[in-house]
Amino acid sequence: MSRRRPEFFLPPIVLDRHSSTPLHQQLCAQVARAIRNGAPRGARVPSTRLLARLLGVSRNTVMTAYDELTAAGLIHGRRGAGMLVAGGRPGGVHPFDPRLVLREAHYPVRTLQIADADGTPLYLSFR
Repeated sequence: MSRRRPEFFLPPIVLDRHSSTPLHQQLCAQVARAIRNGAPRGARVPSTRLLARLLGVSRNTVMTAYDELTAAGLIHGRRGAGMLVAGGRPGGVHPFDPRLVLREAHYPVRTLQIADADGTPLYLSFR
């Protein structure tokens, strides 16, 4: 029995090194936009090492962007498969996920927008 490998997803990414916006935020925004514009669910995104080499940035830059995309529910990791496109909810509202709340709580001051089962937005602030 042969397993079908997921599609590979690599959107066009242009980083402006002279911008006041950090590179990881530029990367995160561009990948998030591409996913929301119709990336196939379950498609593989490049490894952090590969994408860092392709873009000429630090691996930490890519890892930070992937962490933000994971927290936003747009990508997820699967053992042996790497990072995959998970899809997302319009407007950045996520269903309640305790792991997401715990991850976000590590930041000094953040507001996290989530949604209850009915889709009503909830806001949690951490200090």
